[in-house]
Amino acid sequence: MRSTSSTQWKPRSANRAAKSAAAALAAALALSLTACGGSDDKSSDTGGATGGKETGTTVTLPKLNGQSLEVAAVWSGEEQANFKKVLAEFEKRTGAKVTFVPAQDPIVNFLGSKVAGGQPPDIAMLPQPGAIKQAVDKKWAKPLGTEAKAELAKNYSQGWQDIGKVGGTQYGVYYKAANKSLVWYNAKVFENAGATEPKTWDELLTTAQTVYDSGVTPFSVGGAEGWTLTDWFENVYLSQAGPEKYDQLAKHEIKWTDPSVKTALTTLAQVWGKKDYVATGALQTDFPASVTQTFTGGDQPKAAMVYEGDFAQVNIQTAKAKVGTDAKVFPFPKVGDTAPVVSGGDAAVILKDSKAAQALATFLASPDAATIQAKLGGYLSPNKNVDISSYPNPVQQKIAKALIGSGDDFRFDMSDQAPQAFGGTPGKGEWKALQDFLTNPKDVAGTQAKLEADAAAAYGN
Repeated sequence: MRSTSSTQWKPRSANRAAKSAAAALAAALALSLTACGGSDDKSSDTGGATGGKETGTTVTLPKLNGQSLEVAAVWSGEEQANFKKVLAEFEKRTGAKVTFVPAQDPIVNFLGSKVAGGQPPDIAMLPQPGAIKQAVDKKWAKPLGTEAKAELAKNYSQGWQDIGKVGGTQYGVYYKAANKSLVWYNAKVFENAGATEPKTWDELLTTAQTVYDSGVTPFSVGGAEGWTLTDWFENVYLSQAGPEKYDQLAKHEIKWTDPSVKTALTTLAQVWGKKDYVATGALQTDFPASVTQTFTGGDQPKAAMVYEGDFAQVNIQTAKAKVGTDAKVFPFPKVGDTAPVVSGGDAAVILKDSKAAQALATFLASPDAATIQAKLGGYLSPNKNVDISSYPNPVQQKIAKALIGSGDDFRFDMSDQAPQAFGGTPGKGEWKALQDFLTNPKDVAGTQAKLEADAAAAYGN
């Protein structure tokens, strides 16, 4: 997931406390994900946060008959289709008409063209704290009203509220979250190979070799989309260098030529640079294809494992594989002292202020909206009042429980905290540098130099 300036949100707790909490969360994830084995229980059909009602009615919405709204997001496929069902419920309850507008990355550029043409959407789903700040700096974003802020205060931890603020004013509702420290694997391939779930990086390399020896390529990598590569790096870096260094690099307080970056890239090259460990055509493989090719092809898929967040479940379902049986998951293995816990998310931001736009933001901050999409799978909400049973399988339920249990002690995706020019633009900055590194994993020094030059230009220091 994809960009912020040096004023991005910082964890409120001390680094030591955050590190301990992250370690505890990772341990809980490891235990719970292992425990949820082979079931695909559909226990979510009993209702959401209000206990038994089909969609829940925890929030009162105004009647908006005759009013129209546009909502822009970069979501496609199943993710877009599922979100449209949430918008349909808002239409049903208010009488408003809501149109989904497909956006392109980088979304700030897309919105800029819409604003310049005098036709901005009413609400945009922004995938970076930096994008929210850019929208505020450009005077596009409108503050949330009293009702939306009250709904946020009731349903979200302070940390998730704070990353939607700029200069102390609330602009964003983080409707969607992501646990981006997961590795999904083809259970049949692991069974045939006699491979086991690794807990450390060294064990991951051993597992990869075991899978390779069985005749299956270990890893599928969606290198056509640079954000997947930044996510790989961030998990290695957070675990290996620690949260203090992670925060410093995210703010460009240390340079990308720092020895800690060299160590992380060298570690990453143990997978990316190992002959035949990555499925062919990685730079031409987009994220959805990287997942589906791991879970199609019977006993001989193109790869056995694919790294990415909980949202990969949507693509797993597209491949007709069952989460918990055909597709299983383990936490990203620890490279240093603790396993990494990296989060991401998408926030609803109002660009055209109106009663209808404020009502939709309020709805998206409620358990009512999140429960609808939670039941459909491939989605994770930071809303603490979404009933865990709303998620459609034990794996997703455990991931959601762990995210909510982490409270404010999580690390947000680093590239999403960078200026968009560095951390969120296809073919440029960090995305391009890591794509080049995937092509030539031996060039650690050259990659560092390129990353630093692009970061210095983007951050202005």
